[in-house]
Amino acid sequence: MAAVSGQTHARKRKILIAITGASGMLFVPPFIDLLARAEDDIIIHGICSESGENVLKHELALQPAQLQAVSQWFAINDFSAAPASGSSGYDAMVVLPCTMGTLGAIAAGLSQNLIHRAADVVLKERKNLILAVRETPFNRTHLQNMLTAHDAGALICPPMPGFYLKPKDLEEAALTYCWRLADHLGITVAKRKRWAGTC
Repeated sequence: MAAVSGQTHARKRKILIAITGASGMLFVPPFIDLLARAEDDIIIHGICSESGENVLKHELALQPAQLQAVSQWFAINDFSAAPASGSSGYDAMVVLPCTMGTLGAIAAGLSQNLIHRAADVVLKERKNLILAVRETPFNRTHLQNMLTAHDAGALICPPMPGFYLKPKDLEEAALTYCWRLADHLGITVAKRKRWAGTC
């Protein structure tokens, strides 16, 4: 009888990135790159709304397909895609950036497109959902929707860089926020800056 090896192989973590049509695309490429270079073994899938494609092109002159660390993109209206089902096994979902319309749909439990449905699935499966809400100022409806999404299990994390880390430019400022997202996902990032506790 052959001996059974005691070696185990850890399952790759699956992270779903959703891009909606809010301003703030500066954060998207460094966050995806951070996931790709993390010490953890991560599979990155993505969904991009039509408005998200437009803003990504306007702000960074990029198409979703150019974010090459994303191994698979799903069409925004494909409700037969893997993220529409809890059996797809995603460990977390990050909506970056997250429009107030997307926030409202998630808070109300609406599934008007695959991003909304995927977020609903992540919440019902008790997995991590991070919403990088992007609007200012917030009105009462925005705030109420944030509280509702929070109470359903989402983490509300507006894209606010850590200026106490003294970033030298906009790109490094964006990276300080991406590090925080990684912390909340439990992802190990090498060579990152942290607050040392003194001024």
